[in-house]
Amino acid sequence: MPTNRRKFIQQAAFAALATATVPAWLQAAPRAKTLMGVQLYSVRDEMKKDPLATLKALADMGYKYVEHANYINRKFYGYPAAEFKKVLNDLGLTMPSGHTVMGPGHWDAAKKDFSDSWKYTVEDAAIAGQELVISPWLDDSLRKTAEDLKRYMEVFNKSGELCNKSGMRFGYHNHNFEFTQKLGDETVYEIILKNTDPLLVAQQLDFGNLYGTGADALAIVQNNPGRFVSMHVKDEIMNAKGTGYESTVLGKGVQVVKKIIDQGKKTGGTLHFIVEQEAYQGIAPLECIRQNYNKMKEWGY
Repeated sequence: MPTNRRKFIQQAAFAALATATVPAWLQAAPRAKTLMGVQLYSVRDEMKKDPLATLKALADMGYKYVEHANYINRKFYGYPAAEFKKVLNDLGLTMPSGHTVMGPGHWDAAKKDFSDSWKYTVEDAAIAGQELVISPWLDDSLRKTAEDLKRYMEVFNKSGELCNKSGMRFGYHNHNFEFTQKLGDETVYEIILKNTDPLLVAQQLDFGNLYGTGADALAIVQNNPGRFVSMHVKDEIMNAKGTGYESTVLGKGVQVVKKIIDQGKKTGGTLHFIVEQEAYQGIAPLECIRQNYNKMKEWGY
């Protein structure tokens, strides 16, 4: 797609997401209800030991949506896509999004095409009922220079086109390097935002991951309206060693979580609010996730 056309579409997207080439679910986005789910990495050990019991426990808490972090050999937590969807449906759950890293090996520059493994990733995501196919990492080799990164953002856009064909959208999930690494005069995250088509590439803002980088998550949402279809809702606390921050139960940390998610709902275009906690301060992970659910409900989500 020519650069000038992409810029036009990007600008138009901020005013209205609906367009003839956009999937039906996205066309309805401005009127759609938000959803609150949980990233299954929060209970990764439990999912490894007994996925069925863990999913049932989450459903019993009141969660209706989950986001996967385990897709290996065309299986989600050991289940083929259609089978995992049935497991979820039987528990009253759905999986609107999931994390699978799109790496250098997934794109053949000579053939200008994706590998079969990435095509299968998208195919299985559609079978499982996903709306968003999210890559949660950007390999070092793809961001050595600004030009390297800009070229790979074209692959992001192409992945968006591929997902679009199945009624989905491609997405990217940040860590912290995106806000600390500069390529020329811009951070990695600035380059990502400027060189991806918002109709094809959604941003899942993990505002817990960026805490401590000097980046202001609230300002990022305010300054980039409509760009954050999904958020990882995560609070942060100083770790026991005093060397950095780790996630904690919502409301117990230092991040202005409610202000950020409220801004996301108001101007960020956020529809998916996905709770994630990776460290637990001695509390059982499932209990942490229960407390997070209660806090989100208290906040009106």
